[in-house]
Amino acid sequence: MAFAIPNNRLINVAVFLATVITIGIVLYMEHVMLLSPCGLCITQRVFVILCGLTCLASAIHNPSVQGQKLYAFGGASMCVIGSYFAGRQIWLQHLPEDQVPACGPGLSYLYENFPFIEVLNFLLKGDGNCAEVQFRFLGLSIPEMSMVAFVLLFSTCLYMAFRQTSETA
Repeated sequence: MAFAIPNNRLINVAVFLATVITIGIVLYMEHVMLLSPCGLCITQRVFVILCGLTCLASAIHNPSVQGQKLYAFGGASMCVIGSYFAGRQIWLQHLPEDQVPACGPGLSYLYENFPFIEVLNFLLKGDGNCAEVQFRFLGLSIPEMSMVAFVLLFSTCLYMAFRQTSETA
């Protein structure tokens, strides 16, 4: 009995569900475990969501093979950008204590008192809050787990982009 590899539409649904579960976990960590997300954490969430929405759009649209490749590369791109921010946070967490940047004000304060561009710049750079390790699971910090998720999502998107198939269903 041969193992049937699922079509891209089913894989896209699976990727979307994986991103929903991932966001559910981080929301649980924020609202139940009361772990406050830093700017880089929030930025990583955005790119997990964008990857999931790209794959959902592909599953709903169910395009031709060329369209499937474009959607897959779009999802993979979201993972590359998200992994940059995870990598930045991992780097901040591994800096010697005397080199960690100073902590900035909270995000709500920034949103209320600064232009959007300055808030965005803050989110993209991170600060001392991003260097704090609040939680570990299996020895991995939250951004390290995020990096693992981005690598898995990226690999799945690349698989869909390069697999040899002529299916559209």
